[in-house]
Amino acid sequence: MPPAKSANSRIPATVVTGFLGSGKTTLINHILHEEHGKKIAVIVNEFGQISIDGQLVVQDDQAELVEFNNGCLCCTVRGDLIDTLQRLRERADDLTGILIETTGLADPAPVASTFFVADEVKSSIQLDAFVTLVDAVNIDANLDQSNEAVEQVAFSDIVLINKIDLVDAERLKAVEARIRALNPLARIHHTQDSRIDLDKVIGVGAFDLVQKLEVDPAFLDDHEHEHDDAVASFVLEESRPIDLNRFSIWLNTIAQARGQDLYRTKGIFHARGFPQRIVFQSVRMLTTMRQDRPWTDDETPMSQFVVIGRNLDRAEFVEGFRQCVAS
Repeated sequence: MPPAKSANSRIPATVVTGFLGSGKTTLINHILHEEHGKKIAVIVNEFGQISIDGQLVVQDDQAELVEFNNGCLCCTVRGDLIDTLQRLRERADDLTGILIETTGLADPAPVASTFFVADEVKSSIQLDAFVTLVDAVNIDANLDQSNEAVEQVAFSDIVLINKIDLVDAERLKAVEARIRALNPLARIHHTQDSRIDLDKVIGVGAFDLVQKLEVDPAFLDDHEHEHDDAVASFVLEESRPIDLNRFSIWLNTIAQARGQDLYRTKGIFHARGFPQRIVFQSVRMLTTMRQDRPWTDDETPMSQFVVIGRNLDRAEFVEGFRQCVAS
């Protein structure tokens, strides 16, 4: 594989986008697990007050993690992104790449324009590619209900159709056709659990400014992205152990009643009967739960549960989560 750093020695930056629950953090972890010997800085943006995804990103001597919480890189914390990139450029000699994971509700254009309108960034960091993950199961609902999901696909250089193990060949063909209708030029790859060869997403030089200006002529203009006010996130915390059976029954009841409005939930749980952290993820009606690492001696076990959706009643979730506490 050729070196990721470009000939002009600017640090290549890969922006990973995709709607809520498409598999962005999983992709980041796969990249960091690869035995590639590269020094990569990872920037994680979370749509909420705490970072569940940041806690799940594998950290080692070859990676540096920067987290932005309770704001979106395309608007409220965009200045923080510029400041962070400016600090990272001072390490151009030992950094071979930058990975930026945006929130699932980010508009890609303002994030991308940062690399061209900020003088302190464009001289030393090169935008290499926009990699967008799409959920093969939920893509139709996501595109129909969210303008951000449409923009992410239309703006991408590389599209990873993820979760292909959950759909049949006919469905996969329909998904690809819908993506092609929005973005006929993007490179498309099929993935399961966000697994893909590193050289297909890193150091590919796929970003084309001319093409992006054709998609969005105002791309380089300084404009703010407006999020749908009906879409919000909140976090529920509980220090007492959670009964996972009660929790599963409760959340399934809500999903059955409000499945179209409950976009994404994720959390790290202190669960009864488990010495390990329990990682929970849901995307609409699909849920997964797995055992993670044991709680360390310097950690206070606590459950943190993030809910993202449209027109949700926080008080209803607070009461329901309280009833999931183990007796």
